[in-house]
Amino acid sequence: MYDKPVSMYDKPVSMIKFKNIINLKPFDWFLIGGVITCTVIYSLLTSSADFIGITAAVSGVVCVVLVARGNIFNYLFGLINVTLYAWISYKADLYGDALLNALYYLPMQFVGWFMWVKRREEKDSVTVTSKRMNMQQRLLLLTGSTAAVILTGFVLRYAGDPQPFKDAATNVLSVIAMFLMVRTYMEQWPLWAAVNVISVIMWILAWTSGEEHSLLMVVMWVFYLINSLKGWYLWHRSSLVQTTT
Repeated sequence: MYDKPVSMYDKPVSMIKFKNIINLKPFDWFLIGGVITCTVIYSLLTSSADFIGITAAVSGVVCVVLVARGNIFNYLFGLINVTLYAWISYKADLYGDALLNALYYLPMQFVGWFMWVKRREEKDSVTVTSKRMNMQQRLLLLTGSTAAVILTGFVLRYAGDPQPFKDAATNVLSVIAMFLMVRTYMEQWPLWAAVNVISVIMWILAWTSGEEHSLLMVVMWVFYLINSLKGWYLWHRSSLVQTTT
C-alpha cells in the first residue's frame, strides 16, 4: 500500500494563538470603572436603565483603552460599540455619524483585526508594534487632513448641512485616524484627540436639546478624550523604541 501524497491542501491550518490576553494597567481599569460608575449614577438619577446607551458607552471605553495598550481585542468591543453608536446617532438625527459608523467603522473592525494579527510583537502576542511617520509624512498628513476637512465642509454646506465644518472635521479626521490605527501609526492619536473634543461639544449640545442617550454619549466621549491623551503618550514612547531598535 502506498502512502497518499501530501498535498498543500492537506496541511493543518494553524490557529491564531494569544498569550497574556489582558494587559491593562491600574489607570486603564480606572477609566473602565469610571464610565461604569457614571452610567450607574445616571441610571439612578434618571430612574431608568438605558441599556443601549450604557452598553455603547462601556464597550466604547473598553475598546479605546485596549487600543491605547495596543491590544488586538479592542476590535471585539469596537464591533459592539460602532453598531450601537450608529443606531444612537441615527435616532439623534446625526446622520453623518450614523453613516460613518455603519459604513466605515463597522467593516474596519474586521480589517483592523487581520492587519493587527500580522503586526503582533510576537507570534502569540496580544499586542502590536507601533510605528511613526517621518517629518515629511507628518507634514503631508497635516496639510492633507486640513484640505480634506475644508473641502468636505464646503461640500456639506452646499448640500444643506446645518453644521458642515463640524461634521466635516469629525468625519474626515475619524476616517484618517481609523486608517492610521489599522496601520498601527502613532500619529492616529492627535487626530483622535481632536475628534473627541469636537464630539464632546456635539453631544453636550444634543443633551441640551433633550436627545435620548446623549448624556451617556457625553460621558463616553469625555473618557475617550482622556484615553486618547494616554494613548498618544504610550504609542509615542513605544514607536520611539521601535525606531531605535
